[in-house]
Amino acid sequence: MATPATSPANGRKKCVSFSLCKPQKGRVFLTPMYPTDRESLERDCDLQFIIASGPGGQHRNKVETGVRLVHRPTGITVTATERRSQHTNRETAFERMQARLEEFQHVEIPRKPTRPTAASRARRIHQKRVSGLRKKLRSTPAAE
Repeated sequence: MATPATSPANGRKKCVSFSLCKPQKGRVFLTPMYPTDRESLERDCDLQFIIASGPGGQHRNKVETGVRLVHRPTGITVTATERRSQHTNRETAFERMQARLEEFQHVEIPRKPTRPTAASRARRIHQKRVSGLRKKLRSTPAAE
């Protein structure tokens, strides 16, 4: 469900959607659904460039090629320092942020416990009986 909400940052109204969270002791919580498209991520994230350490030589150790993204509404932080290129690291960081937000917003629907069917119960009992007979044959010596 989408409802207009006032943004605390600039006071403008924007459309925010909500999803149901896991119920805890009879309560159901609504959490906001954050958009994960690139334009929204660029708007909602703080972009920081950091000096990445590790192998890669002078270009990596002296130049700010590492990228850190902080999603302001949720506080999720993502870093990308694998490549020597700042542009590649920025793309990687935005992909990771999108994946983390989708994982964060995923709502697990609780499974309804069901009883086993009569046929599956009969199969299980039959398998137990067969394995019990095998074990019995293994343990007792043959009478001559």
